[in-house]
Amino acid sequence: MNANAIPPVVSPDQDAISLEVQIAAPPDRVFQALTDPNQLMQWWGQKGLYHHTKWTADVRPGGEWRSEGVGDADGSPYHVSGEYLEVDPPQRLVYTWKASWSGSLKTVVSFDLAPLSGGTLVQLRHSGFAAAPAAAKDHYQGWVRVLGWMQAFVEKGLTVSGRPAPAQ
Repeated sequence: MNANAIPPVVSPDQDAISLEVQIAAPPDRVFQALTDPNQLMQWWGQKGLYHHTKWTADVRPGGEWRSEGVGDADGSPYHVSGEYLEVDPPQRLVYTWKASWSGSLKTVVSFDLAPLSGGTLVQLRHSGFAAAPAAAKDHYQGWVRVLGWMQAFVEKGLTVSGRPAPAQ
C-alpha cells in the first residue's frame, strides 16, 4: 500500500483485522471494483503469487460469490466463497468468507466506503478469527496486499498481468 495507507490493526482478542486506505477515486468506482467479477479478475492477484481463473458474484443480500484460482509457485488450485450479507452501494459491502486453505473457518468481511476530498476512505474489517489467531495474522498480510492491488487498479489501471486494464 502507499503513503495514503493507515497501518492495519489486529484486535486485542485476535478476532478481527481492521485496515484503512485512501483511494483517489469516488466511492462508486471503488464499489464497482469490489463487486464486478470482470474487474475483480483483473486486479485481485499477483503474477508469481497466484491468479484467479473464475469469479462469480450475485451481488445482493443472500446472493453467493465464489472465486477460483491457482497458486503460481506450485500450480495448486484454491477457492474462496461466501454469501453477501449487506449490499448498500456505494458505501457498504459485507460478505462471509470461507477459503479452501482455512478448513472449516468461516469469517465475515466488511468494506465501508466514505467520500473524502479527492477520493474514498476504504475501511476493511475481517472478523471471526477468535478461534484461529494464526489465520488472522495470515489474512492480515493478505489484505494489505489486496488493498494495494485494488488501489493500483482503481487509480492507475494496473492489473494482475502488470498491463493497464481496458477502460471501465
